Amino acid sequence: MARRHPRPHRSTSLKRMESRVGPGAREAVFAQLADAGRAEQVAQRLTDGIVLGVLNPAERLPSEPELARRFGVALITVREGLGILREAGLVETRRGRDGGSFVVADDADHRTILTARLRALAQVELSDMAVYFGAILAGIAERAAERASDADAERLGAWLDASDFTTAAGARTNQGGFFLELAVLSQSARLVREQIRLQAEFGPLLLLGFDDEGERADAAAADRRIVAGVAAHRPSEARTAAGELVTALAGRLLAAKARVERGGGIDED
Repeated sequence: MARRHPRPHRSTSLKRMESRVGPGAREAVFAQLADAGRAEQVAQRLTDGIVLGVLNPAERLPSEPELARRFGVALITVREGLGILREAGLVETRRGRDGGSFVVADDADHRTILTARLRALAQVELSDMAVYFGAILAGIAERAAERASDADAERLGAWLDASDFTTAAGARTNQGGFFLELAVLSQSARLVREQIRLQAEFGPLLLLGFDDEGERADAAAADRRIVAGVAAHRPSEARTAAGELVTALAGRLLAAKARVERGGGIDED
């Protein structure tokens, strides 16, 4: 059995695992951007948060200065990014003391955005992204099984048990949150940062299949297998379960790509 290295104090990230609002997924939405000069990146990151259900209908976004600080970009870049979202009908801006930018709910627009993104990516690109995502997540699961304390694993299991997978929006939010909370248990800052980056780039596409109740149930069951491997401190089991989950998600994504290429919708011919 691999030696475990319990930490003397719970990190802030671990404390947040007890929240039911998917803190890990929100962290991915607001993580700093790699290219600080593009308003389109700000718009895409916020769009992904809206499509995934991490940012809720009618929710007020952080202020423009706060968004600039979180993304690590200039204030004018944030304003241009929000302008793109307004033109797309995803947010509305209200003036006054209780004003700000608020999320607009429109599932049809969300599906149009994801369909356009699928059309823009070649199947080989999607396959490559899925392979890389799976490799990183498998490594995270393996390391978490090696290093997480019994208490950490118990908290992760409790967090998952209380998460909502009954609706598409809830499942997308909580699946993304689970990936990131698992990354925290790897005790690798580099792996956490890379998982955040990958989810911001690829998460909305990878979780397309969650409109189907059976697929949501399958993903939740796979998450429980990962937790079981972590709790038992069996790295190979945790790694295998993580790889199988991403393989299943990627298969559904590639099937959706094929339907779109034939002229159909994301989930129907």
